[in-house]
Amino acid sequence: MEHQQQGEHAADLLLPCLTLKEKDGVALITFDDKDAKVNTLNSKLTPQFEEVLEYVEKSSTIKALVLISGKKSCFIAGADIAELQAAKNEAEVKKLSQSGQEFFKRLSKLKQPVVAAINGSCLGGGLELALACDYRVATSAGNTVLGLPEVMLGLLPGAGGTQRLPALIGLEKALPMMLTGSNVKAEKAKRIGLVDYVVHPGGLQNKALEVAKALGEGKLKVNRKRKTTATSLLESVKAGKRFILQKALQQVESKTRGLYPAPKGIIEVLNYSVDHPDKGYLKESEVFAKLSQTPESKGLISLYFGQTDLKKNRYGSPEKPAEHLGVLGAGLMGAGIAMISLQKDFHVRLRDIGFDQIANGKKYIWSNLAKRVKRKSLSRFDAQKVMSRLFAQTDYKHFEECDIVIEAVFEDLDLKHRVLKEVEECSREDMIFASNTSALPISDIAKASKRPERVIGMHYFSPVHKMPLLEIIVTDQTTDDVAAAAVNVGIRQGKTVIVVGDGPGFYTTRILAPYMDEVAILAAEGVDFYTLDDAMMDFGYPVGPIALVDEVGIDVGYHVSESLGKAFGKRVSSGDLQILTELVAKGAKGRKSGKGFYLYQKQKKSVLDRFVGKKSSKKPINPEVIELINKMGKKTSKPIDLEDVQKRMYLRMINEAAYCLHDGILKRPLDGDIGAVFGLGFPPFHGGPFRFVDKVGAKKIVDDLKRYEDSLGERFSPAPNLVEMANSGARFYPE
Repeated sequence: MEHQQQGEHAADLLLPCLTLKEKDGVALITFDDKDAKVNTLNSKLTPQFEEVLEYVEKSSTIKALVLISGKKSCFIAGADIAELQAAKNEAEVKKLSQSGQEFFKRLSKLKQPVVAAINGSCLGGGLELALACDYRVATSAGNTVLGLPEVMLGLLPGAGGTQRLPALIGLEKALPMMLTGSNVKAEKAKRIGLVDYVVHPGGLQNKALEVAKALGEGKLKVNRKRKTTATSLLESVKAGKRFILQKALQQVESKTRGLYPAPKGIIEVLNYSVDHPDKGYLKESEVFAKLSQTPESKGLISLYFGQTDLKKNRYGSPEKPAEHLGVLGAGLMGAGIAMISLQKDFHVRLRDIGFDQIANGKKYIWSNLAKRVKRKSLSRFDAQKVMSRLFAQTDYKHFEECDIVIEAVFEDLDLKHRVLKEVEECSREDMIFASNTSALPISDIAKASKRPERVIGMHYFSPVHKMPLLEIIVTDQTTDDVAAAAVNVGIRQGKTVIVVGDGPGFYTTRILAPYMDEVAILAAEGVDFYTLDDAMMDFGYPVGPIALVDEVGIDVGYHVSESLGKAFGKRVSSGDLQILTELVAKGAKGRKSGKGFYLYQKQKKSVLDRFVGKKSSKKPINPEVIELINKMGKKTSKPIDLEDVQKRMYLRMINEAAYCLHDGILKRPLDGDIGAVFGLGFPPFHGGPFRFVDKVGAKKIVDDLKRYEDSLGERFSPAPNLVEMANSGARFYPE
């Protein structure tokens, strides 16, 4: 530690991650870990904070404090998850929680008022730090967000967040933040009482110093008395708090089907705190430690580290990072790719064959931007600035400017060959051609290219602006620099990027196909659609498989099943596709056509419905499907075992994932887990198919597969690497 007293602007304290400058009785404390992109509360930063607090406590000249970050886009991003994961047992985790609580209690009890000056992400432990301050000033910058995302790691706020947040803004507003992990921007934080003042980023430090000085001199009094409402009256009595928490628990059970322990743990702590307000912090640390040992938390944390790992470009920096993109096809997929690219400062040329298609593409992009403007997450000026980077056209004029051209036309090999040849005729020789295909091998598409080494796959998921995954497919000819450029684009677009090898269906579509195939077989056997959907939602999927087929499109599902069946035989596609053929012929293509396995027309309510009560939220089943199943299906006389139904579906996906690793489509299990969770909705708390195998045990998985192989046939034949692991006791991941 260095002490300097060479004038009013000199640093009074200069530590590796913290500096304290005192002027006119106000101490400006800046934290900036030079070895990290973001500040986190860890074993390096926290002791330095404590040293600063000790200095402040002993000071006779410091009348107020301002805490500010030296990072441009981050206040504090939270606690260091790696240090939490390194804790050996529940007792060590509890100790970590309690040390964090004690540190923030010490901060909150300083005789000097403390102002948190927030710009950028203020999450988890960062928000708990801000909550321990007396006043919070935040910037209006778009990247300034406040939140408690611990629930997304299967945890709860463990450094006092469950106690401080409800005390500040009330249970009604605090519960959604804690139970969903959702972030709030500065303006909303001001409205709910989480932030006291919102300022332009350029004025943050001056405003925080001004407020701190006024607080320290007693010229500013903080009045946080909330308006009296029905909810606040309810929260003012114990019975009212219990009622609110009971309703919250019912909603949690309904939405999570009881599969996630963390939201229930949060409510447990809050309920306990109602009757034992003096022991709320202790209960928080106990439940935090308990949750840290659950398989659900371990699975979610493994995904967190997986996503962090994939933020790095494994191919390194490209020789020439792309700035100008071309997108072929202005449908929902092409327009979606264009939109997320425009929002990340790419210049985009969107091309389609007709003016109507172009107009629809532009309308789609603007309507989504307008929604953000309405929600105040984007200014109208910035939305117009985004649109100014879009060039929509029906020809290939100026396509020589494009560094990468992403093709998003219909899933037809001849069509993709044609557009590839057209683009190459009017583009630079170093242009990269990327196909957004979900199943066609990239090497087959590249056969039409003059430069096959510059052809790559970029498989986006619909809707593009909501689905986080991008699956990049490389062939044996794709150069590393082309791969580096494509990955760089995906990361910049904000996607979680996995890189997989080439082959029919690549990874995600290939493992989805046998899952959907088993769904079709079970439906043909007479298993009710609602039962199939409920079975997989009880396993942890966000939507059931029947609903998923309707979302993807029955016509698309048929096309994929047919092509992958030719490539892999009955292991991937063994069901009768005639029912799908008939449905498509009847115009039942899924949600997009208004009918698929379910009906999607808006149901008219009669006057009588208002008195009868709320109708079922489930979509009505399409009677045409029932008719076809009765005519073509192979109903079984065996009684339906729900666990059996569930296993048959998820085992086929997991087994095919293992085959993908065995065949070299996947380079490592991590890519497979991330792809299944973020692309296909595999239950996050299971950590992905490979983590799930490790959790259950390869021997148990193989035994189940062999049992089904004996009774149902070769589609359940276990992957060779699974059999080897079952025999040796090996795992996909180290303990």
